[in-house]
Amino acid sequence: MTTHTPHQPASRSFALALAALLTLPLAAIPAPSQSPPQHAAAQTTPTPQSFEVASVRLNPSTECCTTWTTIYPANRFTASRISLELLTCIAYEGIRYRDISGEPSWFESQLYDIAAKVEGDAGLTREQMQPLLQNLLKDRFHLIAHREQKLVSGYALVVAKGGLKLHPDALQPSKKVDSADTKAEQPHGQILANELRGWNMNLSGLAFLLESPTGSPIIDKTGITGDYDIKLSYATTRFSDSNLPDLFTALQEQLGLKLVPQKVPAETLVIDHVDKVPTEN
Repeated sequence: MTTHTPHQPASRSFALALAALLTLPLAAIPAPSQSPPQHAAAQTTPTPQSFEVASVRLNPSTECCTTWTTIYPANRFTASRISLELLTCIAYEGIRYRDISGEPSWFESQLYDIAAKVEGDAGLTREQMQPLLQNLLKDRFHLIAHREQKLVSGYALVVAKGGLKLHPDALQPSKKVDSADTKAEQPHGQILANELRGWNMNLSGLAFLLESPTGSPIIDKTGITGDYDIKLSYATTRFSDSNLPDLFTALQEQLGLKLVPQKVPAETLVIDHVDKVPTEN
């Protein structure tokens, strides 16, 4: 289950942190080996490729106070005051703000209200909903886009000089749970105001979580396997008077890990064409 809650990005950098995980701080997110996992469909009927009904309207507001709430599985998608930039990040797996290129100047600022529903009451997972949103962008905004691979500035997650630290409150083997408790078994994490938490998570999942506070792509080069419970406390620019160390220092002191700047492979979404005004409902 993924829950998207209202947010009020005060700047593009803050919005970047939100879109990097497609969730707000405090929201549990999946933590895969390198990218969010694909969940199997819970239904036996064919997954629809488009919404049965969809209303897409320009919103005249100039204040970006996007609200969208989706609890998966779901049979509808609604959003108010949402930009095509954010909608594209939601629709395309693995794409963040920084991964989009070729977008028009209004892609971030022009806002829309969207209400779309699939036929019937069958619930779709987040992964099943994404192709419908992509088709909505193609049908209503005539979006044409393609993916490209390139090397970008980022970080490699490695073991620090002092070695990995297995602190009881920082990094420890996850406790076994009842196999019937599937929610507890699934890796998940949280990003709070000045803390990062992960449960039943491998270090590639930690690298994925760290992309949000750093605003950069990160690859795991620790060579360490296994699932762990993780707690990392650090200071952020939003809390400049904090006594906590910065993120990079906290990683070394608390977890025995280090972020090394380097070029990393990243997939980008190139916008070839998109209309500002959607076709009529």
